[in-house]
Amino acid sequence: MFLRPLDPAADGAALHRIFGDPDCCLWLPEPATPDIETTIAKLKEWYAGFADTSWVVCETPDGPALGVIAFYNTGRDADIWEAACMVAPAARGRNYAARGLYAAIRYLFENTTARRVFADIDPDNRASIRTFEKLGFTREGVLRGEWKTHIGIRDSVIFGLLRTDNLTDIANPPELITA
Repeated sequence: MFLRPLDPAADGAALHRIFGDPDCCLWLPEPATPDIETTIAKLKEWYAGFADTSWVVCETPDGPALGVIAFYNTGRDADIWEAACMVAPAARGRNYAARGLYAAIRYLFENTTARRVFADIDPDNRASIRTFEKLGFTREGVLRGEWKTHIGIRDSVIFGLLRTDNLTDIANPPELITA
């Protein structure tokens, strides 16, 4: 398993298997994208300015994207980053999300001044909640009525990990390729 830098144009078709799938996008603010071109445009929009903290999950360094691991700095504080991950349905069950997040969090803490990483998760997204709990994130609270989404008004469960916390070791982390 590898994490390599995300290239929206080159990875768009493979990632459309995630972002074009209504089930995968159920917990996102917007519904699935209708076509590859829209997926590429959304990837460019979402990951603009975060090229150094956005990777695709793949089985070989030049293989097709099976998922995305990314960190966003929202601008409120340069040392607080939001984590995001998605894995294609065909690649689930291999612990790719936890393994990829583990490698990416270690990279973030070793190469930036980040002091905190958090995840904002829909309370019904049990798979994501389990992934962040597995990594040692702390459930910090619920923000009621936080998101207006394509499925209605939704709450957010916030999970956080500080640089000083114990990131749970995950076996077989991927090789992280930097640009």
